[in-house]
Amino acid sequence: MKAVVMKEVGGTDVMEFVDRPEPVARPAHVVVEVAAAGVNFMDIGVRQGMAWTDIPNPKVLGVEGAGRVLAVGDGTGEFAVGDRVAWVYAPGSYAQRQSIPAASLVKIPDTVDDRTAASTMMQGLTASHFATDFYPVQPGDIALVHAAAGGVGLLLTQIIRLRGGRVIGRVSSEDKVAIARKAGAEHVIVDTDGRFADEVLRLTGGEGVNVVYDGSGPKTFKGSIEALRRSGTFCWYGPVLGGPGPLEIMNLPKSIKIGYATFMDHIHTRELLLDRTKQLFDWIEDGSITVTIGETYRLADAAGAHAAMASRATTGKLLLIP
Repeated sequence: MKAVVMKEVGGTDVMEFVDRPEPVARPAHVVVEVAAAGVNFMDIGVRQGMAWTDIPNPKVLGVEGAGRVLAVGDGTGEFAVGDRVAWVYAPGSYAQRQSIPAASLVKIPDTVDDRTAASTMMQGLTASHFATDFYPVQPGDIALVHAAAGGVGLLLTQIIRLRGGRVIGRVSSEDKVAIARKAGAEHVIVDTDGRFADEVLRLTGGEGVNVVYDGSGPKTFKGSIEALRRSGTFCWYGPVLGGPGPLEIMNLPKSIKIGYATFMDHIHTRELLLDRTKQLFDWIEDGSITVTIGETYRLADAAGAHAAMASRATTGKLLLIP
């Protein structure tokens, strides 16, 4: 079996396409033939030594994907050979086959293809958490969505619109404006220097937005605070690009609320995982949201996918196809 491992902490040159032992269906596990694996900033963080430090190298990268069940272990009666399944946070997904805890799997509806399912799990659940849990968007709310043409940004924009909110999107280049608008962004700001707050305030009549969703790193932190209205909410995410540094809480202006959002809090039980993914698949089936796949790469080209994602030049979801 082929898989992509990181042999040590470092750049894309530490990734290798190698032979690995065939997985076996241990108790409470299911062996899956991987049809598509999602590429996420989390994977870059792992490669850079920001996570999974307790797992020895070489280790297989990736946490998300979709495929078909090949074998089932004891205690996995919910699944049968031949079932189409998707998963999130199952380490080792950059592989042709993977043994996955049954508790991490969900069945894919017949009307949703494998690549769409693989593209929905982490970024879809992340966007769902942001707009329904962390800050439950209300009709008439205005949100500022950073990286609005990325995988999370496109889904987040659509979910905000479904809940009756309005979106101001921020993108890094003119060629991303159209895709952000297509997802439902009412206004799109092109900015690479963190100088977007004045335009947000102009667009909101000086009031600012109800909520900011910012995974763009330290450069945008100050502007995001300035773009908020009184008692607004700042949803910070995306540790790979770094944090804003120490905060003096009594210096925070306008009674704003700041928090770090992580999608695992959205699905911290099996029941929530099933419920949240069902909602996402229902929205896809009825056309309420559209999943945008930006690029697909051969599994052997995983390093190229990492380089493309790190460049911030991509749009939509990046997938690896074994």
